[in-house]
Amino acid sequence: MLGDSTAVGLGDPIPGGRWRGVGPLLAEALGAPDYLNVAFTGARARCVRVDQLPEVYRFRPDVAVLVVGMNDALRSDFDAEAVRADLDHVVATLTELGTVVLTVRFHDHGRVFRLPGPLRRALQARIEELNGVTDAVTHARGVPCLDLDVLPEVYQLDAWSVDRLHPSERGHRLLANGFAELLAAAGIAVPAPVPLDCSDGLRTGTHHHVAWLVCKGVPWLWRRGRDLLPYAAALMLRSALPALSALREMPASRGTGRGAEHPERPRLPAKCGD
Repeated sequence: MLGDSTAVGLGDPIPGGRWRGVGPLLAEALGAPDYLNVAFTGARARCVRVDQLPEVYRFRPDVAVLVVGMNDALRSDFDAEAVRADLDHVVATLTELGTVVLTVRFHDHGRVFRLPGPLRRALQARIEELNGVTDAVTHARGVPCLDLDVLPEVYQLDAWSVDRLHPSERGHRLLANGFAELLAAAGIAVPAPVPLDCSDGLRTGTHHHVAWLVCKGVPWLWRRGRDLLPYAAALMLRSALPALSALREMPASRGTGRGAEHPERPRLPAKCGD
């Protein structure tokens, strides 16, 4: 596993204070004797290329799952071309080893997190740009890609942890199942199905949701909102430009002289006898 906090397994806590997530669930379905997860929270595409890829290269895996990009899309310094170059380098390096690489296209996360309108539109535009980068890399390298937007239950809240940013146990199981289906379609043997029933993860209650909202959710929204607000403002201005241009190009009133400002008063009929 390479990538960010979703690849780490955040959202799927297990006893002992550890995270499980999509990686171990998929490895169990594959019957993999060895498993390596080099992902870490906050990782961006550049981190995967510089910090994670060398260790994975030495491990020489048969299958590698890459989940990264949202930490890039949520920042004000998002650079689509730089992200494309980093992703392409990672995918190319691993495929040259003979590794089957899987990655993801992201869904409209604003629908899950319920951001305010301008921020949601800004985030959606960023995700579309990020998905365009992913499409370019996966098409060029011929690697399978899991489209989260059409993943079953992706917009149902029970697929998400209390933070609505990371998959819940159910969400991680759905991810692992989606990756297993991609591998099977590519001719890779998947000896066991990924169980979709939540059984051994830790349960969360209402107090967990409230605690997260107060301690984590509002601060996160404030930080990411500051990053996305300039982009949201630029999008709003860009969408308003055609209307402003149309107003400037409207023809001026045909009457421009004094008569247009003060139309001539109608003459009264002459009195009888005049």
